[in-house]
Amino acid sequence: MLSASDPLPYRPARIAVAGVSGSGKSTLARQVAAVLGLPYTEIDGLYHGAGWTPRPAFESDVAAFLAAGRWVTEWQYDGARPLLAEQADLMVWVDLPFRVTLSRVVRRTVRRRVRREQLWNGNQEGPLLGFVTDREHIVRWSISTRHLYDGRVRAVAAARPDLPVVRLRTRGEVDRWVRDVIAPLA
Repeated sequence: MLSASDPLPYRPARIAVAGVSGSGKSTLARQVAAVLGLPYTEIDGLYHGAGWTPRPAFESDVAAFLAAGRWVTEWQYDGARPLLAEQADLMVWVDLPFRVTLSRVVRRTVRRRVRREQLWNGNQEGPLLGFVTDREHIVRWSISTRHLYDGRVRAVAAARPDLPVVRLRTRGEVDRWVRDVIAPLA
């Protein structure tokens, strides 16, 4: 596994960004795509249909952007993870401390709810009381899934020893990696 200061063996063109909710994976994916001039696809927008239901075209939409050969996206959703891991030429794991990711997801959820922000396909965050009543509430989801990426990313690294995996553990490491490793590749 590579650190924030390790150089990449080549300029990547297919990048999967892994991390729990609130880790900043979408922000980092957008930033890397912009710096490298790669297309970014927000995978949440492909997955969530109206009323938070999964879109039937999700897997075919993922296959379509993968077929383009150049992409940056988040590494999430069971139907997409194997496809992304198989085709990626770089995986970036944003592995921030749980206290950081939890506070981010709580602040983001409250902000989205209070401002009634439109998310993917017209969806909005549900009532804040949903944290107590809804087992799938994003805050509860981030708590219950916080340990999954350790095993998932390590399994991909074992199955794909040719795939560089960069593990970023702090916001400072994320910033340093973009500045010192990614920006010089542009």
